[in-house]
Amino acid sequence: MRLFFLVRHKDISGVSGTGVVAEGVVFSDGVTVLRWLGSAHPSTNIYEDIEDLQRVHGHDGLTEVRFIS
Repeated sequence: MRLFFLVRHKDISGVSGTGVVAEGVVFSDGVTVLRWLGSAHPSTNIYEDIEDLQRVHGHDGLTEVRFIS
């Protein structure tokens, strides 16, 4: 497993804010789980792989996946 933070540099949607907005894990089979932080809209999303997550939430480089392990 690899743990990561989703770090948003610019919030184009105006919903999640900037900085560390989510925590996640990539499992050994590639499945990726993302947990959004914050009390207004907390949720959990599951993706087939980290590339799918980045296609949805990367916003052309405005958001980065920062691995911590």
